[in-house]
Amino acid sequence: MNTSSERSVMILIALITAVSFTILVGGIFFVWLLIRALGFSADLFNMISAISTALAAAAVFSAGFIAYRELSELTSSRHMEVVDRLFNELNSPENIAARGWIYKNLPAEPQNGAQSLTTEGQLAIKQVLNSLDRVAFMTQSGWIPEDFIMPWMHPMIAKSWEKLAPYVMLERERRNEPYYYEHAERLAHCCLKWRQKNLNEVDIRWVDGAL
Repeated sequence: MNTSSERSVMILIALITAVSFTILVGGIFFVWLLIRALGFSADLFNMISAISTALAAAAVFSAGFIAYRELSELTSSRHMEVVDRLFNELNSPENIAARGWIYKNLPAEPQNGAQSLTTEGQLAIKQVLNSLDRVAFMTQSGWIPEDFIMPWMHPMIAKSWEKLAPYVMLERERRNEPYYYEHAERLAHCCLKWRQKNLNEVDIRWVDGAL
């Protein structure tokens, strides 16, 4: 936090404390007047002695408010940082090109498709799967709200996984590695759940010549 921000925070704490203190003291004085109006006796000075407690309460209240505000700002800043990294990851030229190859060229049937893959195709598949794994790591449960990222991220994930899932399952069986790209699969399932909840239509529409 820079000097200007620290000064602003200190001024805000002092302002909240002063306002809270004034309200509490005013409330004590009003109660004292009310007691006197009802014919009872009360020692104003004894009541005012409670001001120290009131001041402490006001300071605690203001400090708690500032702490909550700072925590909210830190959380928002962290979320924006993660979103920026996700956007750069998914929209890097390499990942866009790799997804484009998969969308247009990857055969739907993996048994024969895997055997006929060119080096370009193999690299595209690894590029996209590694990207999905990285995105899965950056969006682990609790790190960032799904509704903060899924509205713009879901098409890339859903389309990629629909094409790649059969190849991942085949490779798991061939390698006997059930954990092969399991994080990417988990991300895709989270995306599917979000689409089912928020979209009227969840099926992927493939358009020839799409930009």
